[in-house]
Amino acid sequence: MNTQQFEAESVDKRDLAEIFRDRMALLLARKGFNLSQFADSVGIDRSALSQFLAPGSTRLPRAETLCTIARTYGVSVDWLMGLIANDETSSEAVPMLEIERISETSASVKMAEWHQEAMGYKIRYVPSTLPDLLRTEQVSKYEFGDYTPGQVQARERRMQDQLNYSRRPETDIEVCMPLQVIAQVAKGEGIWKQVPVTVRREQLENMIKLVGELYPTFRLFLFDARKTYSAAYTLFGPLRAAIYIGNMYLVINSVEHIRAFTAHFDGLIRTSNVAPDKAAKTISRYLEMLR
Repeated sequence: MNTQQFEAESVDKRDLAEIFRDRMALLLARKGFNLSQFADSVGIDRSALSQFLAPGSTRLPRAETLCTIARTYGVSVDWLMGLIANDETSSEAVPMLEIERISETSASVKMAEWHQEAMGYKIRYVPSTLPDLLRTEQVSKYEFGDYTPGQVQARERRMQDQLNYSRRPETDIEVCMPLQVIAQVAKGEGIWKQVPVTVRREQLENMIKLVGELYPTFRLFLFDARKTYSAAYTLFGPLRAAIYIGNMYLVINSVEHIRAFTAHFDGLIRTSNVAPDKAAKTISRYLEMLR
């Protein structure tokens, strides 16, 4: 075996071990077990389990141990090793990449379902304009003025669902958005040009109120769109990523690709100009432009 082959196999093993650790973390969180309880449940030594789950470790359990874990917790070995996205042994494998073409009504149902599945995990998203849960009713009517009454109601229901979700004590939500969107709302520029000043003022006041009220379980980061670009997407913990492209979502179930989006979001946070504890104060400065 030459050095190049050895390095390739080592990288593969590191990736495989990392995926296994991610999947084990999901099982531990789902059951609420500590390492000792989990080790007892599958009949392995706690210290061995700790070694498998140690950051950077390339160790993996033997085949019979993997089978025991899979059988005990109703998942497949393929899922444990990241070969498929679905964790139910009796279900068909979920494709790593899907396109969900959905209406506003079905979007509300689907988003609520995805949020429920990710309960207890961090929700992270980049909105297409303003975050749904921070919009006022008047701004929603303007943004979605061409929608049918049923579509508007579905959109408003989704906004309320997200706001209710964000108020749960176990919630952990991070939003990254361009600082320029706030500036455009304040100045009445771009898509906000036809929006009355009273509506724009109410929108900024609502954002200030909610950003302060929901912190720290809801954290808003503001970045400079002149230096950083991002499409609109949502990360539902380690379970899936959904990229919004209009009337459809590109849904990603692959562990590897979800991890890539997570790294991208981390990059947005690192390059943000405004941290969550300063977000309300920053929006307040733009509100002064309207007084």
